[in-house]
Amino acid sequence: MDTIPLGTLAIALAILLVTSGFFSLAETAMMAVNRFRLKHRAQRQEHGARMALGLLAETDKLLGVILLGNNLINAAAATLATIITVRLFGQGELALAAGTVAVTFAILVFSEITPKVIGAAHADRLAPLLSYALVPMLRGAAPVVWFVNLFVQGLLKLLRIRPGSDANAALTQEELRTLVLEGQYFRGKHRAMLANLLDLESISVDDIMTPRNQLHAVDLSAKPSMLAQQLATSHHTRLPVYEGELDNIVGFVHVKQVLQLQQSDSVDEAHLRSILRPPYFIPAGTPLLNQLQQFQNDRQRLGLVVDEYGELQGLVTIEDIVEEIIGDFTTSAPGAASPYGRAADGSVLVDGMAPLRTLNRKLGTGFSLDGPKTLNGLIVEDLGEIPDAGTRLTVAGQGMEVLQTQDRAIKVVRLLPPVGRPATRALQGIEGRASSGS
Repeated sequence: MDTIPLGTLAIALAILLVTSGFFSLAETAMMAVNRFRLKHRAQRQEHGARMALGLLAETDKLLGVILLGNNLINAAAATLATIITVRLFGQGELALAAGTVAVTFAILVFSEITPKVIGAAHADRLAPLLSYALVPMLRGAAPVVWFVNLFVQGLLKLLRIRPGSDANAALTQEELRTLVLEGQYFRGKHRAMLANLLDLESISVDDIMTPRNQLHAVDLSAKPSMLAQQLATSHHTRLPVYEGELDNIVGFVHVKQVLQLQQSDSVDEAHLRSILRPPYFIPAGTPLLNQLQQFQNDRQRLGLVVDEYGELQGLVTIEDIVEEIIGDFTTSAPGAASPYGRAADGSVLVDGMAPLRTLNRKLGTGFSLDGPKTLNGLIVEDLGEIPDAGTRLTVAGQGMEVLQTQDRAIKVVRLLPPVGRPATRALQGIEGRASSGS
């Protein structure tokens, strides 16, 4: 070593630091690479991506060759730095300490921190490229890596750790939802639709159904003139038909099929019975995803929600479920004003029977969905009684005033400003469900 020029030693030290930096870069890039994106590139027959996946399938061997090379290089660099220090300043303790500090600083800056920052920032781009160098290294150092891994595997067994048991674990629904909402993979409407789709399993038909007291239905036992009037003024294409009382649903009628009967003035009970379609019933509590599949399998478009005693609770259509995924798209009745328009002072007048899910999604409120499904139910539960008009209260941070009660129910409520939480309003259309706790 004494015969080697000092300049040559310095160049060798620089080469060692760069080589150590390569191993640090490779370690971070290979561990930080997005495996889903890497699999996609491998499916497109990208050779580098396929080699990277092969290396990641044997993480113990990959880390073995990287750390083996990195530690050998760092040890050689430390030895070479000591020789250079002795050549320059002699063998004094102060000189050796200064040399140790200097080489440690150089390794941290040039061989550890900087390469790892670069590797983490550009892992998806670097991992396939680095694989071209790592694969030959792994093959060449296979015997040494195998020998070292014998001790590693023995230690892991003593610690009762199974490496790789969670490497290919599937994402949970909550993890996938977080990936959709907070990741950079989806934006705008795509993000909203995917988040809503993931929520279908946790939402039931009870959450979106048109409640029993708001159903538009036809009484088969009514007079022909009344039947004709009900059918002529309906804004729906399909109507449930009952006989005597609403729990006695006998079928559905398609309004288009009634047009010919109306033209011939033959809208009566007998003719209506001839065109009725059998009723389709849905058990209360059925998850929306299951019901969407049932609608598809049974070729149905709407169904009646019934409880465990067979009593009618409401009606759900396939459009209701689709709107939970893509947002509102159906039109309102002609001449109907928007039910959630804001007044000049920022307050909002809403129907007491408005579903809490709809309020959370459209207005950004934060009402819990674990209990009552409607605003009327929420207020009655909070107060423990049916309030009088003029009663003010605050629920889930939202101030409100009861304006009208009728027939043992709250008819009109004013949501006092500010309506909805600022953070929630910023996420409307995407996280209406998340902010509501569903």
